[in-house]
Order: sequence, then C-alpha cells, then structure tokens
Amino acid sequence: MAFGLDDVDRLARERAASPYRAPDNRIPAVLANLTHDAYRQIRYRDEESVWHRTKLPFELQFLHPGMGYDRRIRINIVSADGVHPVPFRAEDFDYGNSGVSPEAVAGVGFAGLRVNYLVDGDGRYREVLAFHGASFFRALGRGQRHGLSARGLAADTGELSGEEFPQFTEFWIEWPRAQDHVLTIHALLDSPRMTGAYRFRLTPGETTETLVSARLHFRDGVAKLGVAPLTSMHYYGESQPRPPRAVHDHRPEVHDSDGLSIHAGDEWIWRPLTNPRRLFITAFGVNALRGFGLMQRDRSFGHYEDLDQRHDLKPSAWIEPRGDWGRGRVELVAIPTPDETNDNIVAFWVPEQAPRAGDTLSFDYSLKWQMQQQTRPPLAQVAQTRFDRSADEDDPGLRFHIDFEGPPLAALGDDAQPVAGTWIGEGGKLLDQRLQRNEVTGGWRLSLTVRRDDEARPLEMRAILREGERTLSETWAFALPPGGGR
Repeated sequence: MAFGLDDVDRLARERAASPYRAPDNRIPAVLANLTHDAYRQIRYRDEESVWHRTKLPFELQFLHPGMGYDRRIRINIVSADGVHPVPFRAEDFDYGNSGVSPEAVAGVGFAGLRVNYLVDGDGRYREVLAFHGASFFRALGRGQRHGLSARGLAADTGELSGEEFPQFTEFWIEWPRAQDHVLTIHALLDSPRMTGAYRFRLTPGETTETLVSARLHFRDGVAKLGVAPLTSMHYYGESQPRPPRAVHDHRPEVHDSDGLSIHAGDEWIWRPLTNPRRLFITAFGVNALRGFGLMQRDRSFGHYEDLDQRHDLKPSAWIEPRGDWGRGRVELVAIPTPDETNDNIVAFWVPEQAPRAGDTLSFDYSLKWQMQQQTRPPLAQVAQTRFDRSADEDDPGLRFHIDFEGPPLAALGDDAQPVAGTWIGEGGKLLDQRLQRNEVTGGWRLSLTVRRDDEARPLEMRAILREGERTLSETWAFALPPGGGR
C-alpha cells in the first residue's frame, strides 16, 4: 500500500478547515502524580519491540504516559498490506518499582515513541530518535548522550500573549526492508491555530540526520512563527560569572550548548550563549539563510568534570534549509533558569511575513545531530569568550577576552599583523582593544575593554579578524543582557 506525505497533508487540510478540538489529556491519577524517578521505572520490554524478531536494522518502542507526559498519540505501522494501528498493551511494559499496577492503566495509550538502531557497531540496539511531548523530538549519533531537542514548530515563543505548543497527535511509521538504513516516519500536527503534515527521514550514523518536510495550514494568524526550533540548556559557562547557587559547584561549566552558529550568505556568525537575569530575545535579520544551529563546540571533559551528564558528549544540532526560505530572521530566546533542570534556550527561523488565517506554508530542511564532525566555517572560529569586570569601583571597564583559532590563523607568518574590526552598539563605548598571538594555541586573542553606560539596556558587540581585504574569522557577536547576565 502506498502511503506518504500527501496522505497526511490531506488530513491536515481537512482538520484545518474545522474548528480545533482539544484532546482529552486526562490520565489516571496514579500516572499523573508520578515523580521523575518513579516514571523512569516504567520501561518498554525490549523483547516486545516492533521488529525485534526480524533481521531489520531498526526496532520501535513506545513511551508510557505519566508525570507531565499526558498528551497521548496514535501510532500506526505502514506495511505493504495496509495501515495497522498499534494497540496499547500494558503487558508490553515493565512497571518496576513505579507503584503502578498494569491493571490500573489498561488502554491508557502512548505518550511517545522511540527508534532504536545498531548505531555503535557493537550488536546492541540503542536509541537514535525519540518523540516525546507536544512536538518535541531528539536524535542521537554514535557515542552521543542526550542533550538538546528539536521541535516540529514554535508559535509565539517569548511573546507576552503566551506560547502555543502544537502537538504531534498521530504517527505513521513505514516498515523498512532488511537492507534499508533509512526509516521514514510521518506525523500529523495539530493546535488551536494550525495543523501540519510532517515527514521525517532518519539516517543514523556517526552524525545522525533527519530530513524534515513540513506542510502547514493555518486556522488563524500567528504573530511569530518559529520554524525548525531547537531547544537546549545553558546554566553557566565561561562567558559570564557563575550564578550564586553554583559558586561552590565543582563543575567549571554546565550547558548542553555553548553557542548559536549562523551561516547567512558568505558570513558566519557566532553568538555565545548566556543565562540572563530575565527573558532576553535577540535576532539576526537574514536574506539568504544557509544554516543555523545550537552547538556544543567545547569537547573537553576537563571543562565540565561531570561523569554523570557528560556534557562533552552532548550533540550539536545543525539546520540546513532545502530550498529558498526567503527573507526572515534567526531568533534566539534565552530564559533565566535557576538550575540545570530547565531547557532555557530556544532558537528558530522566523519568516518575514507572519502567517494569516487560511495560509499554507511549506518548509524542508536537514537536521544533523553532530559531535566531533561538526559543521564549522572555513574560517578561524571563536574558541572561547571570557568576561570579567574590575573590583575597583572607579574602573568602569568590562573586559572581554575572545580566543580565535583555526587554520587561517595558524597559517599566518611570524610577521603577520592581522587586525580586529570591532563594533560596540548603542549604550557602550570601546575604551581599549588589544590583539595578540596566542602562542599556546596558535590562534589570536582579542581583548576588549568596554564601558557600559546603562546596565538596564542590552549591549551588542561584534568583532572579526582580517588581514588586508581577507576575512580570517567568523563574526563574534556577543549580547550582554540587561544587568550583565547572572
């Protein structure tokens, strides 16, 4: 039986033509009241995985409702003889010490799904993709640990009106052949103001890639549409002082991503992430987007010293549009977080024209989950940003130390004299700058002393290295939040 994106798109169109019907998300109290540790006790039995008794490279498992995961989904398997709904069976789960009785949750349904694959080459199936909660999903490549997530769509993120969370309500997974190492998953998205048809083509590997095709239909207008959203955590890092609660933490840095990278036209931009004191939104206007991502560039275990979380193994996620997305902006939303349990960073593409009721939009893109083989500019890159301020009340200067590293700098002769192009935005003044070779790394360090006139306003700064007319580095684009961050 042929089944594809057009079939899901027809359902999305039909649903968009009708008023939104909110799903019944009520689940038994014994599930709703589970603690995090108790919920983790509920596991899908490996021997019940779909395709477990075949020689296929993929296996499917399903995720149980509980705790905050109360949005249930429908799951179908598409094979040559038709579409087959997957029934919920409590006996497929091991409830461990969760305190949940299988008899008490009969027919409760699924909250998500997981795809396992022989990704590490050791004969063991491991998770390479999971959908769990609203439109959130995450993938893993070889040797990676859980970190940032992606979403199908974002609506009015950071707006005073409040954010809307579209939900994947139904999935169709195509039965692969034994020789297939690509898995195709279709999904139907629904929310009060929009519906959508999605296709995900999953190719696991050292870098796991998901090719995403989205067809969106709008019941009503959306003030700010976030396309290809990425969500991550940044508690603290080298680019700002530690928050008070972490002063005595043994870990030098705690984050799943350390920067936003943007490739637009011929320019590469790097914005270090921060944990602000209050909601902080910045944006980059783009006419020719070639890619963007939330990246974990720092791969040194010694910079994290966390044996449990292994932040040095968290993936980066890189988005590449397929086709012309037109004019718009990459927006970065930073939400203050008091600890590392909250994802407080969101990045997405915002089209220049906000969708209105009756509009239809299409977006296709590649999403690569990377570790060692990251998408990087063919230029010198920002290796670190360090910030300090004088303890002397009579010294108004903020000091930034930006290390640029990479082949274009290492190849410079001993007598080379690169120059730094520096721009300080409104509300600040450059007092001093110094560019010197870093004899340890082979790169160059740019040190800036900046006076800030108004701590209540954000301060934008940019810097780039050049030699004559030749651009040597990506653009360092730092935004100091109001109040200086945490």
